[in-house]
Amino acid sequence: MLRCATLAAALLATALPAAAQIQRNFPADALRGHLVVTQPPLALLNGQPARLAPGARIRDANNMGLVSGAIANQKLVVNYTVDISGLLSNVWVLTPAERAREPWPRTPAQAAAWHFDANAQAWSRP
Repeated sequence: MLRCATLAAALLATALPAAAQIQRNFPADALRGHLVVTQPPLALLNGQPARLAPGARIRDANNMGLVSGAIANQKLVVNYTVDISGLLSNVWVLTPAERAREPWPRTPAQAAAWHFDANAQAWSRP
């Protein structure tokens, strides 16, 4: 019994650091910005009024789902996508390592002009 508990603890200890190192893959249309949820579903994106789409998915730095009220009035660095109506549909709160990954487009024009390597999760300017 003691051996089983020891083995389980050892497996858990090795699995947790591995899970923390999983790289999130962002879509090619994800842009970077500063988000402040003011009064859900209203927000400021890069200082401009924005709105969360109905059913918008927000992920924290650990890739866990968040409700918009949980991050109200916090200035966050995020990657995000917008739907066809221009509403925020996917939001990922970035980890320090993800924030350091530069360059990352901040406008649709930049994303259209730059090249995205989906495997490396890296953008390159022409």
